[in-house]
This record gives sequence, structure tokens and C-alpha cells, in this order.
Amino acid sequence: TETRTVVAGIGKECAPEQLLGRQVVVVSNLKPAKLMGVPSQGMVLAASVDGAPCLLHPASPVPNGTRVK
Repeated sequence: TETRTVVAGIGKECAPEQLLGRQVVVVSNLKPAKLMGVPSQGMVLAASVDGAPCLLHPASPVPNGTRVK
């Protein structure tokens, strides 16, 4: 697997320490985009519940980099 920088607008709902060690679904086949002044190389998938992000994640651990089908 490779390391990527991904910018996501989830800071109001998720503290960084809540994400440590957590797996999330990331779309990585997008062109890089500059978001909030930072180059982003992917997009974290989330549902919106009453306007708040609800991060999508695997039901059980999977190897990092596993493709979503």
C-alpha cells in the first residue's frame, strides 16, 4: 500500500485521535485536487446523517488497500 494525503471536511465531527487505527473507505482513482489549500489525493466516503458525516468502513478488518467492488 502507499501513503496518500486525503483532505476531508469531517473535522467538526471527528477528532484526529478517533481515526487512529480505524479503517475507512477511500476513493483513490481521482485526479488530485487542492482542498482548503492542501493537495488531496483521494476522497473519504461518508453518508450524511442530518448533515453530519457518517464514515463508511468495512464490517470486519480487511488488508489495507483492498479494492471495493
